[in-house]
Amino acid sequence: MMVLVVSENNVNYGILFTISRHGYAFTVKAFFLDRDGVINIDHGYLSSPEQFDFNPGVFEACKIIKEAGFAIFIVTNQSGIARGYFSEGAYQTLNKWMLGQFSKQGITIDAVYYCPHHATHGIGDYLQDCDCRKPKPGMLLKAKQEFGVDMAASVMIGDKLSDVEAGHNAGISKCYLIDSQPHSRTETTGYDVAGSLLNAVRKAIKN
Repeated sequence: MMVLVVSENNVNYGILFTISRHGYAFTVKAFFLDRDGVINIDHGYLSSPEQFDFNPGVFEACKIIKEAGFAIFIVTNQSGIARGYFSEGAYQTLNKWMLGQFSKQGITIDAVYYCPHHATHGIGDYLQDCDCRKPKPGMLLKAKQEFGVDMAASVMIGDKLSDVEAGHNAGISKCYLIDSQPHSRTETTGYDVAGSLLNAVRKAIKN
């Protein structure tokens, strides 16, 4: 499991986690967001800021999330690391740049969790059938443990069924699948479909 915690000043989250470890209820509500295809246009195996294009409405969506009192966690499979397409250092550089763009908009992303493994195409130590690659819930459960997240009050948004499945596997019932043609899918069990992150966030907050 790989994690990058990006906001060290969230004192309340730390307190809630300490309380939860002593048996009290987890009380932080959160939005879990996939990255590629949700935060940015998925051009495939991005490794530099020059390749990174934010999807329209992303900053507005995240401001709505924050104003509603939710934490934001990005949970992303990054098999490009496992496949040797780019290094973890390159990923971290891109991640730091991305977070800087959010910061310029006044938005704090509370933590970014990423999985660098792949069960069949990984190289060296990255060849793992790990517990963090979605649809397994490891990244989400790590956030639950570290921040005291109430999964029943939280939301998962992704652009693949594996994102939805990860949400369900972590105990999140409110899951949204991003599809630019939201009427094109026939599988509707266990999640709602939205045309964009902004649309999904508005639905989730309203419901």
